[in-house]
Amino acid sequence: MLDSSRRDSPLGDGGFIIFVRMAQSFLTAEWRNLLMANYQIEPSILQKYLPCGTELDSFNNVHYISLVGFLFKNTKLKGVSIPYHRHFEEVNLRFYVRYKQDHIWKRGVVFIKEIVPKCLITFVANNIYKEKYATHSMKHVLKNDGINFQVEYYWKVAKDWNYIKALADSKTVSITKDSKEEFITEHYWGYTIFTNDCTGMYEVTHPKWDIHTVKSYEIKCNVKELYGPDFISALEQEPASVFLAEGSVINVLKGSKLYQYKY
Repeated sequence: MLDSSRRDSPLGDGGFIIFVRMAQSFLTAEWRNLLMANYQIEPSILQKYLPCGTELDSFNNVHYISLVGFLFKNTKLKGVSIPYHRHFEEVNLRFYVRYKQDHIWKRGVVFIKEIVPKCLITFVANNIYKEKYATHSMKHVLKNDGINFQVEYYWKVAKDWNYIKALADSKTVSITKDSKEEFITEHYWGYTIFTNDCTGMYEVTHPKWDIHTVKSYEIKCNVKELYGPDFISALEQEPASVFLAEGSVINVLKGSKLYQYKY
């Protein structure tokens, strides 16, 4: 039996049904200074990571995977601040998908791994929400002199510091319509694999972001250790683009579950 906060609704297309939760806020925070390195990848590599009901999304028929470092700030879970868990770094590896509901595409992301410095976040995310979090020592550097903006994110793998860092213009510019930057940033859903026949989906709301133009960047990442051999060829090439998004306040809504059913 469904609880009163959900309804059994055949909203999905093509043999799927969604248990829809009311659109209530689950997590609020600020996502700030999102440094995004975007790599071309063969779609065949991503197929086994697709949650059921979703399909790969592409820009100009090219598929991308992104290494993203950013800051969580002023984080609240259901309106409550957890001591020592309000401000922290995250580095994630993600790719881009879409799901059609009521003939409308819901464009989103799937995470290969999300790295944070807090064990409690990893435990809750992995055990309750079936995310793919890992806990590593992390640190960051932000320096803005009004001309250049230095942004650096570090995470430790074994005893070695990995990093993604860039020197960007201090000024921001609007994202160009129909650009690669718009494609990368305008995915407002998260999809996770609960089982082979069940996908978790949740919406993230935020305004459109402005970006800083990146002048130079440097990336060091132990791809095999962190993500496995599937991603070595993609992540050891030069990224197709690197940019720094200003970020904003965000709101993560309570999720729903998408079930595949047999006729």
